[in-house]
Amino acid sequence: MQVGIGFDAHGFAEGRALVLGTIAVEYDRGLAGHSDGDVLAHAIVDAILGAAALGDIGTHFPSTDARWKDVDSVVFLQHAVRAAADAGYRIVNVDATVICEEPRLESYRDKMQSALADALGAPVGVKATTTDGMGFTGRGEGIAAIAVALLRPAGDDKAG
Repeated sequence: MQVGIGFDAHGFAEGRALVLGTIAVEYDRGLAGHSDGDVLAHAIVDAILGAAALGDIGTHFPSTDARWKDVDSVVFLQHAVRAAADAGYRIVNVDATVICEEPRLESYRDKMQSALADALGAPVGVKATTTDGMGFTGRGEGIAAIAVALLRPAGDDKAG
């Protein structure tokens, strides 16, 4: 078994839609970023790539490359799944936490989990928490996410 940890954070930006876990979240601001700014998907991509020792999202999708401007992060998730499979791994599960004061995400959690599980072909747990007013997320300046991915060798049917 291989485990990887991913983290991402973006500040809020006016005039952008808020996308978290590949779904639209109703809010008055979106997240700044070269792609769609989906910090949850990006943290998951890094966790998967890390577990397979394949670098990070910036290595695979550099923000200096115009091809990735405003791209839907589902593309990144699908790439991470393929890259892990090409390296001989299959995703067992992913656990992730979104960190923000606003917006409240309880009503979006099931939809996020389902959309992410569909993209990854594996179970995904999503949680949300706050920092009780501390730091940039606590001041309402942006959103962060952390994720853990568990991978196993593709031919190992005994585990997970």
